[in-house]
This record gives sequence, structure tokens and C-alpha cells, in this order.
Amino acid sequence: MSTSVILRHLNRMGAGDRLASILLLAGLALLTNRLAHAMPGVLEFPLWAVGLGLIASASSILTGLRPRMAFAFRTEFYLKVGLVLLGAGINFTDVMGLGARGMLQALIMVTCVFSFTWWLAGCLRLEDQLKAVMAAAVSICGVSAAIAAAGSVLARKEQLAYVAALVIATALPLMILLPYAAYWLQLSPVVAGAWFGGNIDTTAAVVGAGALYGEDAVKTASVVKMAQNTLIGVAAFLLALYWIRKQRDQDSQRPTLALLWERFPKFVLGFLAVSVLATIGWLEPQQVSTLRKLRDWTFVLAFTGIGWDLVLRDLFTPGIRPVIVYLSATVFNTLLALALAKLLFS
Repeated sequence: MSTSVILRHLNRMGAGDRLASILLLAGLALLTNRLAHAMPGVLEFPLWAVGLGLIASASSILTGLRPRMAFAFRTEFYLKVGLVLLGAGINFTDVMGLGARGMLQALIMVTCVFSFTWWLAGCLRLEDQLKAVMAAAVSICGVSAAIAAAGSVLARKEQLAYVAALVIATALPLMILLPYAAYWLQLSPVVAGAWFGGNIDTTAAVVGAGALYGEDAVKTASVVKMAQNTLIGVAAFLLALYWIRKQRDQDSQRPTLALLWERFPKFVLGFLAVSVLATIGWLEPQQVSTLRKLRDWTFVLAFTGIGWDLVLRDLFTPGIRPVIVYLSATVFNTLLALALAKLLFS
């Protein structure tokens, strides 16, 4: 059987597109690694990965191949795997110390930023569903929180896609600019990491900003962001309760503890479990080194996915008012996170 016949058969099964998507992502990851090692100090690997992902995304749109090539670009999955593996390099006592301060920061940040976004969106008369999804995204952890909020308030798919585009479009510049701002402000790696973790909306971009600042900043940023991520379930629960009371629809899903558990980010538990195993000595140094290399590769895949996910045309559909709300909330978030990072982590 000829190669062309085999490929046609695979395409009829859908396997051909999936294989091509996997090969594309693997090629981008390998190219990212090669560029980062060939030109050390020029750009760190998160920036190479995002840039190549953007190029691949734009090319797929121009050629009409984007729907067929999207299979392997699972940003959230790679990110969660990488964060679980990150636990192998962090002592559990450090997690508890940073996590306690991170949780205090998260409670203050989420309450203040959510309230500010909700108020401003109300002033500019955004729809309630869009207001809820946007407030959750900017105050907690971007797309994951937006998805949870969208399910709680029955938001339309277009609203969720729009907020996701806003999240990525703002997270990418922040991932690049905040490390340079931290250098200019002469922040310690711990304070800088706390700032990144408390401010940048997507967890992948948080890790990317930390990687640009150093290993200690990565650890702090990741732990602080995961402390914030644990509030996804609480926010989804409260939004569902609000929406049911507002709509008074007896057929709607009532908020329960099961809903709270469903929305809880399970990868946080995986991160803690791996950190405990490393702390008590169940992981040998060689194993930790291997897991760290695997972690770096999963982060490369996640950052490439961030670039792939950004579709600029999605930002211009609903008009200027949602953009004003999101950017204003982002500025408020940035300043508040910096103040809290200095106060709690200095």
C-alpha cells in the first residue's frame, strides 16, 4: 500500500489530522529548545515558545487549517502536568510557608479585584453573564476561572471565547513586561514571584514570567498562583448561588458541595503530593532531575499553546466597553498585587 493511500485512509479516520497536529507541536517544541540553547541570553524559552505558537496560529488561520491542526494544542493539560512535576523541586515546608501568605494575598486580591471589575462592568452596562465571567477571569486565574464562571451563570460560548481572548492578549505582554519592571524596581525573587503570581491572569504566563526572573521566582509565583487557583470552586459556587437567586429558575443546577469539589483544581493536590514525596526523601536526586527536565518540556508545550490560542480578531467583536473594563481591572490588579507582594513577602 502506497504512502498516499495510507495517509488518505488516516485522514478519513481523523487520525491523519491528529498525527499532523502532534508532529507540528513537537516540531515547535524542538525548535524552541534549539533556539533557546543556540542563543542564550537573547530570549528565554517561554518567549520563543509563545512566538512560534503565534506564528503557527496565524499560518493555520491563513491556510484554513486551524480546525484540523488544533488537536495537540492542549495548553491547560500540559500546564497542569508541569505544575504537578514542579512539586518535585519544592520542599513542602516552603510550600506551606509561601502558601499561607499566598492564600491571604489571594483572598484580598480576589475580593477586591472581583468587586472592582463587577462594579465597573455594571457602570458600563455589560451583560450580567459577561460581567461575571470577566470578573472571575481577571481576579482569579484567567481562562480556568472564566470556564467555571461561565458554567455557573450559563454564559454563552461567544462570551467565554471573548474573555479567553482578552485573558491571553493581556497575559502575554505582562509575562514579558513584569520581569523587567521587577528588575527596575529591584525586587527580590520572592517578592517578584509573588507579584507575578498574584497579578498575571493565566498560570502558564505566571510560570513564564517567573522563568524570566529566575528559579526562585518560578517557585514562589507558582505556589502563590495555585493558592489563588483554589478559590475557583468557591467563586463558581457563589456565582451559581447568585445566578439561581437572580433567575429564580427551579430547573437550574443548585449549588452544592459537589459543585464546589467539581470546580476545585485537582492538580493542586497533585503538586502537594509530589512536593511531600520529595520532602520526605522518596524521590532520589536523579529522579528529581529527570522530573525537572520533563517539567520544562511540558511548560514549552504549554507556552506554545498560549501563542496558538491567541486569535486577535476575537478581540474586536463586542466593541470597546468590555476592553475598557478588562484593561482597567488589569491595571488595578497589577498595582494591588505589587503592594501586597511587598507587604507580605518582603
